[in-house]
Amino acid sequence: MRTSSNRPFGSLQWGIIALTIVTAIIHIGLGLSFFDAGGLIFVLNGVGYLGLVTLLYLDIPALAPYRTIIRWIMIAYTATTVIAWLFIGAGSPFAGPVRVGTQSIIAYTDKVVEITLIVLLWLDGQRA
Repeated sequence: MRTSSNRPFGSLQWGIIALTIVTAIIHIGLGLSFFDAGGLIFVLNGVGYLGLVTLLYLDIPALAPYRTIIRWIMIAYTATTVIAWLFIGAGSPFAGPVRVGTQSIIAYTDKVVEITLIVLLWLDGQRA
């Protein structure tokens, strides 16, 4: 498979897609679990991830000139999500006392996924 810019579609791009799906599922799942208490923002965050990765890799020639911009938007989007968690997220060391539990484990796992996603997106941009 090739991207619309005729670059090979390899393990780096599949890794970005996989990590994006993982973090999207985590956000959508958490958001649906407490939808009535503000979970909509989590659901929208997950949908945003899926939309951005689709725009980044969907083979639509009209999007080709914007791949770099889309990639930087996705990096900023992911970084914003991590920073927001630091200040308001469950289990964050800056948002109150850290309580070890399922939510904290999911949160920290997702932060590893998101930071890895940022690194892979940056690497993908370097190779573009």
